[in-house]
Amino acid sequence: MIELRNLSELEVDSLVEIFNIGVGHAAAAMSSIVHEEVRMSVPALQFTSRSQAAGELGDGLSLCGISQQFQGAYATEAILMFPEAASFEIVRMMVGDLVPIDELGEMEREAMSEIGNIVLNACVGTLANLFQKELHGSLPVYRVGSSEQILNPTHDSSDPVVLMLRIDFSLERQQIEGYLAFILDMSALSDLREQINLYLKRFSGNAIDGYHSP
Repeated sequence: MIELRNLSELEVDSLVEIFNIGVGHAAAAMSSIVHEEVRMSVPALQFTSRSQAAGELGDGLSLCGISQQFQGAYATEAILMFPEAASFEIVRMMVGDLVPIDELGEMEREAMSEIGNIVLNACVGTLANLFQKELHGSLPVYRVGSSEQILNPTHDSSDPVVLMLRIDFSLERQQIEGYLAFILDMSALSDLREQINLYLKRFSGNAIDGYHSP
């Protein structure tokens, strides 16, 4: 893992705090969907490549991933991931007894995409409100495959370094664990740092210590 040497301690703390607020909204959104308390971890930041990040999730794990691209004040890819084996159960929790069990499989893709859309937008929408900027999301993309296929679907041969914010979460009663990831390339990180600086200025009147616009 590459150290967070490009970010000051205050920038890292602010980034974690801001995303943690968004994570709280995402957890509440997911809880309302599955009718169960969802616990999410504090965001963990690391500079890494997509392939390295995929390896840390486990090469042998088949995942269901819902991703969206967000553009605006900065650009990020947001991905909600569950073990593939758990996706059917999550859909069942979402619809309850409204749909016969033999029909759940047919609606799994659409239902999981809708869950991803709600959860990811709950988090990103919170960030947009905090930064007082607009962020526009693409339609959700649903994929099933290995962690590499979910996190690096284009198989970029250069495998550039990105900033990844990873949040682990769990549905304790059902013993389902999953992951929420936000991926930013270096140019997007520069834009995000600027938004963090402006955010802190509004509340403290002081720029981030040691921050210089690239």
